[in-house]
Amino acid sequence: MPVYHSEITIRTNGKRTIEISDQIRNAIRESKFSEGIVTVFCRHTSCSLVLMENADPSARHDLEGFMNRLVPENDPHFTHTYEGPDDMPSHIKMALTRSSETIPFSRSNPLLGTWQGVFLWEHRSSPHSRSIIVTVIGE
Repeated sequence: MPVYHSEITIRTNGKRTIEISDQIRNAIRESKFSEGIVTVFCRHTSCSLVLMENADPSARHDLEGFMNRLVPENDPHFTHTYEGPDDMPSHIKMALTRSSETIPFSRSNPLLGTWQGVFLWEHRSSPHSRSIIVTVIGE
């Protein structure tokens, strides 16, 4: 099967979720494929990808709050703190979530559920430039 690659660069401004569903749709359309799968891969260890509700932002705020309570900053047991108090927590949050998502598509549109969106989840407090690789396999 033919393969198409593209890269999405997302500039973040601190901890939050950023919907990237439209950029994924654009990559699928650029591939000129109508049926297949798209894989989205985050090339970093301090942010992650998540499929999440995209209609009500309070669902994402609740998820972020839960994760912050689960993995708090300034834990005295962390030794990997070279880049500040959010350093190790960001790596743990990434490990507990995902670095990639695979989504089927048809008629050049991802087959996401009604309320689903794909989000880059920035776990660091400071701004970063994040690289997302989109691989489209189809025909």
